[in-house]
This record gives sequence, C-alpha cells and structure tokens, in this order.
Amino acid sequence: MPAVALTDHGVMYGAIPFYNKMRSAGIKPIIGCEIYLAPRGYQDKEGARDRNYSHLTLLCENNEGYQNLIKLVTRTHLEGYYYKPRADYHLLSQYSKGLICLTGCRKGLVSQNLISDKYEKAKRELLKLAAIFGKDNTFIEIQIFGVKAKDQNYRDSLKLKSEAIKLSKETGIDLVATNDVHYVEAEDAQAQEILLCIQTKETINNPKRKMSMINTPDFYFRSPKEMADLFADVPQALANTINIAERCHLEIKTGKPIFPKFSIPSGKSDSAYLRELTDQGLIQKFGEITPQIAKKVNYELGIIDEKGYNTYFLICWDLAKWTRRQKIPISTRGSVTASLVAYALDITNINPLEHNLPFDRFLNPERPSPPDIDFDIAEDKRQEVIEYIYQKYGWDHAAQIITFGTMEARGAIRDVGRVLDLPYSVPDRIAKLIPPESSIQQAMDSVLELKEEYETDPEVHQLIDIAQK
Repeated sequence: MPAVALTDHGVMYGAIPFYNKMRSAGIKPIIGCEIYLAPRGYQDKEGARDRNYSHLTLLCENNEGYQNLIKLVTRTHLEGYYYKPRADYHLLSQYSKGLICLTGCRKGLVSQNLISDKYEKAKRELLKLAAIFGKDNTFIEIQIFGVKAKDQNYRDSLKLKSEAIKLSKETGIDLVATNDVHYVEAEDAQAQEILLCIQTKETINNPKRKMSMINTPDFYFRSPKEMADLFADVPQALANTINIAERCHLEIKTGKPIFPKFSIPSGKSDSAYLRELTDQGLIQKFGEITPQIAKKVNYELGIIDEKGYNTYFLICWDLAKWTRRQKIPISTRGSVTASLVAYALDITNINPLEHNLPFDRFLNPERPSPPDIDFDIAEDKRQEVIEYIYQKYGWDHAAQIITFGTMEARGAIRDVGRVLDLPYSVPDRIAKLIPPESSIQQAMDSVLELKEEYETDPEVHQLIDIAQK
C-alpha cells in the first residue's frame, strides 16, 4: 500500500506524529480531516436544531491545502464550536484551495440524502461542494458497511453505492471507494467498544448505552483484496484512491524549530547580541568575568549557537525583563537553572556556579529536542503576559498549546475493569501489580504474580488483553 490518509474527526492532533511515522516507514502520508458541517451557519448555536451536524472529508493536496486546513479547523474550534467544532459552506469557500473534498461517510449530507431517497437534494449538496472545491477536486465517497451482520446498515450502503453511481454519471463527478477505519484489526472491535464505553462512562452490559459500534464490527483496516472484492463492480472508484494519493504532495518541515523574528540592534547578529547581553549581566552579578566564569559561559554560548537557540534565549530574556518591569511575580524551574547564560540574563535567579549545576542536563550537543524554559507567572497576571507576547510578535506568530493525557497501564486496567463490570477489587489488585511507569507488557515480563494471574484466571486474561490494546 503506497499511501495512507489520516482523517480524524474535527481535529488534526495526530497529523505530525502520523506524518513522521509514515515517512519513516516509506509510506506516503496524506493529511486530512473529517470536518463537521453545521446544519445552518457555523456560528448558529440554538438548541437541538444546530446539533444535527454532518460529516465531510477533506484531504491536503499540497502545502497550501495543509495551511488552509489548519486555519479552517482552528476557526471551527474558536468560532463554530457547538457540541462539535463545525464549519459551513461559506467558511469552506474561504479555505478551499489546495484541498480535495470527499463527500463523507454515511453521515455526510450527500450520503444521508441518497439513503433517504432525496436524490435531488443530494445532487444539490454535491454541486455546492463542486462549486467550492472545483469539480476535479470533488469526489463522491462510497463505503460498504455492515458486511458481517448483513443488517440495515449493509442494505443502506448497497443502496448508497447504487445511487452514487447514478449521481456520478449524471454530474460527471467521480466516485471514490473508502474504508471507514476506527481500529486496525477486525478483532479489535471489542476493544473499540470498550474505549467508547470509557469515553461515555458506560458499562459493556448496558444495552442502552449512548454510543455503540459493536453491532457493525466492520470499522477495521481492510486489505486491498477485501476492498477489491467489495467494489468489484466499480473499479474506477478503487482506481481513484490511487489517483488521489498520487495528486497529494505535502512536505512538512519537521525537526527544526522556527522562532519568531526578534528585533536586534542594527549591524549585530543574534549570537553577538546574546553575547553582549550575557557579558553585561555577568559584570552586574559578579563584578568581573573570571576565567572560571568565562570558560563556562563560552561553553554554553557555543552550544546555544551551534544548536540555533540564540533567538530562543533572547525571546526568554525579553519576556523575563518585561514581566519584572511590570512588577509581575515570575520564576523559572527545572534544568534551565543550570545555565549561567540564563542566570546572567535574569531568566533564572539561581547561580549555577554556587550550586555546581551541570549545564549538560539542560542542553548538550547530543540533545535532539529543544530545551525547556518553564516560567511560573502569577495566575492573576498571566493574561497580561500573554497579551504582551501577542502584541510583540503578532497574533499569527504566537499560540497557546495543549497537553494530552494518555492512558497509562494502571489506569487502563482500572478503566477496562469498570467497563467490564468486574468487582472493583479485581482490576485494583491487577493494577497494583504493575510497577509505576511500566507498560503492561513490561510488567508481564517482570512480575511473576501478574503473569500467573493472566495464565490462570480467564477474567484477568480478558482484562489484560483488552487493556493492552
């Protein structure tokens, strides 16, 4: 398989890790997003009428498309969020360049209308999308689901395929066969159901739980042969998956930090200006630059310059200086306190020479990632500092970040145990056998009691198998 696309619902959190993983595996990564479309305007947020969103799949054909998709998704969150981050046709039209549009899964407007015998309405929605993205950049998406159950979902998908073929012939807009993937292997369906129960705080034994996919366990990564069998009557829809993949060429520069432009006095380089400020700070703090001080600071400045972090230090120096001038309480923590340069610039207030702190714990030539300089700022003044950053560097060059919590081994065991409706004591006992910061597999390999529980108790066996997924 030469290419794989990632189209998470409403977000792009996984885009960069996915991009890097695919590139390292020799597979072309295609970045996209399954956008939520508001039933009216994306800023309309009134009761139940504006909760009935639909889906639309967008793929980045090139770098312009990637930038547009980032902006689009950002606005859906900042301006269109109402239960979900939503767009509308007007918003799509502002960011359509460089994007390929697929009409979406069965929750897409075109699909919904075709399944509901509203052919003309489906056609109108399709032509709206073609007008926004261009006819050659718009594809009617078809999927087959419910194959194993042969249920109403399956009958709906066959009907959708039949009507979509008719719509494609009438409009001249091509079909594309896709696979609605929520997990990798077919046997992962139960683990996916457990994850949904964790998300919605339900148990697997509740038949009326809020969200369920287990009755249609077809959301796995199908093989090329399976896809070919399912869409044997529409080979062009399969061929278009390759055609779209070949059109997508996205190069994301990763691994090198991009810093905002920092205003430096005319005629000076960033390294020379950082050296000047550092020397001034050392004189103020020590009265003179002794050979011991010179040796350490030269070593630090050499590494900072070699790694390309001169601007980074200047930005932090400016931030600390402005904050203190505003009489806003500020401090730093962590390994940056080992830096004599940071001390000279008043980024930190701890003398690393006095405490014999090693700079290499903070930054060294072998470190692949940028160093962290963590500022603690008075909570009631934090917004003032954020406003200063936006004003100095521009709203388009500064952003706040998000931190994601992941399910650790012990937490996964307890969550899965709750969903399986096991007595609290069972997952609690198993979780306590797992050493802190250890994966489940590492614990299985090193904790004999855990391995014995797994091999002799069917309940524990199931609990661990699901939690590992």
